[in-house]
Amino acid sequence: MESFKRGSVLTIGNFDGLHLGHHAVIAKLAARGAELGLPAVAMVFEPQPLEYFLKDNEPPRLMRLREKAIGFAHLPIDHLLIVRFNRQFANLSAEQFIEDILLAKLNVKHLVVGDDFHFGKARRGNFALLQTYGRKRGFSVENTGSHQTEGLRVSSTLIRDALAVGDLAQAERWLGHPYCVCGRIAHGDKRGRTLGFPTANIRLFRRATPVSGVFAVTLTGIDDRSYPGIANVGTRPTVDGGSTVLLETHLFDFNQNIYGHYVEVQFRQKIREELRFATVELLKEQIRKDISTAQTILSV
Repeated sequence: MESFKRGSVLTIGNFDGLHLGHHAVIAKLAARGAELGLPAVAMVFEPQPLEYFLKDNEPPRLMRLREKAIGFAHLPIDHLLIVRFNRQFANLSAEQFIEDILLAKLNVKHLVVGDDFHFGKARRGNFALLQTYGRKRGFSVENTGSHQTEGLRVSSTLIRDALAVGDLAQAERWLGHPYCVCGRIAHGDKRGRTLGFPTANIRLFRRATPVSGVFAVTLTGIDDRSYPGIANVGTRPTVDGGSTVLLETHLFDFNQNIYGHYVEVQFRQKIREELRFATVELLKEQIRKDISTAQTILSV
């Protein structure tokens, strides 16, 4: 690759959520790139390796690829390299990965990875192998270290666990911002409108989500304002009880046509779990209560 004739500095990972620990890794990478006068490169995989191997049993993603790319655009890297993780890639030996990818394609001069990093078929490659190869082939390897807050190592798993129990405040501290979901507002079945609570619907395009239930939220991306609202993430058991997980957001005192807008929904506080109600009238009564709760939370 022409961009890497002189070499590159590289980090590799899933970077799911781009949390504060990831920011620390990217800052370290950018500093090494500046010292060496080389481009800083982040390598991510699509799908993520666990998604490839575990199929329907993979842990829920914190962010989709597009959200990740948007996040990286605000970080000090020169190139985001998205590698298709397929059978061919999964079957690369550790040595092939180093020779064919790191050296032949990226001309790596410095590598920033975790000391628990494993790669190559059967995860045979590790930090020690990279160091050994580096001494022979002229590149250095540096441990990312761990970013700690409140005595805990910040990780995507830790954030997923907080979101799963509805602890959005803790997740926000580790992410550095409220947990959010981005997507384009699509036409739904207009069921919310018939209930008297029209919703902006976002297709999640994922098999599992890290959050579920009813939330106080804010929404941005329509204009320069932040709109307060209430959102449901789930399968609407009272209305149709399908298997598709939807994100439906009702904005307070809002009446605009916003189909097609690419928006971001920020989850501020969980109100309750999704419930099945005996009648639609009971559902509508609960929605009115949820809206009142969300307005109090958001100080609307």
